[in-house]
Amino acid sequence: MGRREQRENIFQLLFMTEFNDGEAMNEQQRLYLEGIEDLKEKDRIYIQEKFQKINEKIPQLDERLNETSKGWKTSRMNKVDLTILRLAFYEILWDEDVPQSVAINEAVELAKKFGGNDSSSFVNGVLARLVKQQKQAKAEGEERADG
Repeated sequence: MGRREQRENIFQLLFMTEFNDGEAMNEQQRLYLEGIEDLKEKDRIYIQEKFQKINEKIPQLDERLNETSKGWKTSRMNKVDLTILRLAFYEILWDEDVPQSVAINEAVELAKKFGGNDSSSFVNGVLARLVKQQKQAKAEGEERADG
């Protein structure tokens, strides 16, 4: 299974958390993973571990999303767009194995596949703003270090 397919499965699990919690989500996760044909053990482990890591960071992800998405609080966002953004923000902010450009491209592709007509441009815009903020913060940090 390729990274794109793994990412899509992680997205699906994250989306389920909007409608299930606790024991219900554990059961939904088990059933979902059992339903994937020919799922290799290494893929199951990767999907479960990354899902868990993202799920644990949802409060921090939502806080950062609220800071980044001008005029759009997470409580008002379409659940598909919100889930895609959580996944992409996690990859950009915490997953060093995923280059920023890949995280953005994959998020836009997920938005095209699962979101509404405006989802891909919305997701792309929010992610572009996050990357711009990161570059500005890095430049300011370097200026302080030099000065």
